[in-house]
Order: sequence, then C-alpha cells, then structure tokens
Amino acid sequence: MFIETETTPNPATLKFLPGRQVMPSGTREFTSPEDAAASPLAEALFDLGDVTGVFFGTGFISVTAAPGVEWASLRPQVVSILLDHFVSEAPLFKGGDASGISVPPEEDNFGDDPADADIVDQIKDLIESRVRPAVANDGGDIIYRGFRDGVVYLSMQGACSGCPSSSATLKHGIESLLKHYVPEVTEVRAA
Repeated sequence: MFIETETTPNPATLKFLPGRQVMPSGTREFTSPEDAAASPLAEALFDLGDVTGVFFGTGFISVTAAPGVEWASLRPQVVSILLDHFVSEAPLFKGGDASGISVPPEEDNFGDDPADADIVDQIKDLIESRVRPAVANDGGDIIYRGFRDGVVYLSMQGACSGCPSSSATLKHGIESLLKHYVPEVTEVRAA
C-alpha cells in the first residue's frame, strides 16, 4: 500500500491520500485528544504528541502539526500510523462504525428566515457544487451555518481551519461567487 502526501495552503497541515475511501459520506474533524477518543486512528495520531488536528474526508485524512513542529520528522510517523491502520483494515470509529459517535451540536447556527428559503437553497447548492469540491482538494471542508440580512455565515474545517489564506478564500473567492449568482448576498463571514 502507498499513501500519497500533498501539501495544503495551510503550512501546518498535510493531506494524506490512502488510495481508498476513508469516510463513506460526510466529514469528521477532531480538534483535541478528547474528540479523537471516538476514533482509534485519530487517537493514534494525537498520541504522537505533535498533532493538533485530524480531519477525515471521503478519500483523505488531513493532519495538522503543532506550532514549531517540522513535517520532515512528523510525516514518517503519520504515514506509519496510517499504513498500519489501513493495512490491518481496522475500523475508523470505535464500535466499527460511526453510529455510536456523539457529535457535538453545531455551534453558531445563525438560523434562516423561512422567507429566504429559495435564497438559502441557491446558496447551499453553490456551496455544495462549486465550493466544497475546491476546499476538499485543499484538505478541508466548509460548513454552511446560516443566512441573515444578506450575510452568509460559513465555517472552515480541516486544513482550511486556521489557514493563513482562509479569510482571503472566504472574502475574495466564496463571497465573489455567491454575490455573482445570488444578488441578495451582500457579505460572507466566518462563523
């Protein structure tokens, strides 16, 4: 088995591609060792001591290194853990699947006005079809949080969370796209 490694726009995060499905659908982010207790793989990565974030996508795992940690020494350790996990065909989550996992409620849900349902559907469709695939290529994900008074609230996950260029991505890329296709959008903010 070969695990490909890609850089991301976030210098602290690398994207690892095992050449097979990681998550059957959706994504899952772990931002602390306590969160990682739900997954033997995430737990093993946090146990390295130099990892501050793990993100599972459909076909990749993004790992964020602690400040000051050099990837030259951390990368072989991460690859070794990933190889052991995928070669042994160990479950991704404790209990064999994600059904027993308690996911914390979404924070900062800004809610939507029912009168804006058509606008919200357009926004969600654009995010799903145009934005999420691009963000996934960079080792992350973007989550819709709400639309209120012309403002779209989004949160970044994985490699995109804490990335130096994430605010530029939100403001110049995503905001421009949404304003172009949905004139009711006046601004995009990080949630």
